[in-house]
Amino acid sequence: MIRNFLLALMLIASCSCTKADIDPPLTEDPETDNPTESIIEVPNEENNDDEQSNNSNYCAEINGVSFESPPNPCTSEDLSHIASKVNGGWIALSPFAFSQVGSPNVTFNSGQWWGETTEGTRILCDYATNNNLKIMIKPQVWMWNSWVGFYDLETEEQWLEWEAAYENYIMTFAEIAVEKNADIFCVGTEYKIAAVQRETFFRNLIAKVREIYSGKVVYAANWDNYNFIPFWDALDYVGIDSYFPLVNQKTPTVEQVVEGWGNWIGTIENFSNQTGKQILFTEYGYLSCDYSAWQNWELEGTLDQVDVNMEAQKNAFEGFFQSFWSEEWFAGGFIWKWFPNHDSAGGPTHKEYTPQRKTAQETIFEWYGR
Repeated sequence: MIRNFLLALMLIASCSCTKADIDPPLTEDPETDNPTESIIEVPNEENNDDEQSNNSNYCAEINGVSFESPPNPCTSEDLSHIASKVNGGWIALSPFAFSQVGSPNVTFNSGQWWGETTEGTRILCDYATNNNLKIMIKPQVWMWNSWVGFYDLETEEQWLEWEAAYENYIMTFAEIAVEKNADIFCVGTEYKIAAVQRETFFRNLIAKVREIYSGKVVYAANWDNYNFIPFWDALDYVGIDSYFPLVNQKTPTVEQVVEGWGNWIGTIENFSNQTGKQILFTEYGYLSCDYSAWQNWELEGTLDQVDVNMEAQKNAFEGFFQSFWSEEWFAGGFIWKWFPNHDSAGGPTHKEYTPQRKTAQETIFEWYGR
């Protein structure tokens, strides 16, 4: 999902097979930015409407977008479209760091895009405040030729070195969160292995963040392993990067999307009840192409093999909102993703995630304005 052009190159280099035909999509799982380890089995759990806490007077509070940090300085006006085009009231800023397979190093704030640096993050926070947007700072590690969910090390010595480097990264931006009065701070994203194996480290890291920062603290788990994260009790939300597979159709109807969510929503609600935490979709979104409500991580590197499909994206968003937006255990979420150059971003021939200048933008505007 990040830097889709680079991701596409990475997939071409790393995948052992080439999708010759994606109608229907292959069920094999290539190594991508958001993969799973096996063929997906949707849980068979009934959605009992009598047990749903559906209150028509409640609307999720966090109506956010994930902002693409620009490579060069932008202006405050570049953030104004978040409110004017989709009624957004929140922005997620992701100052990226970088790691390599087998290396304990975590590098950041050097030789990278302006919006990902400490300087750029501070200025973007100021721009967000100028536009009356609430802020989540979401530091995130980009892995070259892999995915951070697979990140693993061989020795305890390496893990300790990584912990020191990662803590420095997170605490640097936690201090900016304090300085700029950010509303939410995210301590990590999609570490499927590290978050489980290094539980004590993450608990200590969360405690150190809370020593200086008084806002809400979250972790962003991948959609397929949020139930394995062992430290939700130390956080304020259960954060999920929500790319659940819903409907294996080129153009799913709204009703089919709602039905697809029925396979997951009961389990998600039960997890909220078990943890005593609201669910926050730290990322969610849909490509504007065929099969956009299915296994998006497979589509990301093969967009040249599918057709643009604005209706599929719009229906996917509408089905999501109908399923979640009035649930009191659901806090809201951040749409992946939103670009600063709105007048040239997205558009009717664009297949990637942003809803900008697409028909889904109208759907989001209506729901985010409730």
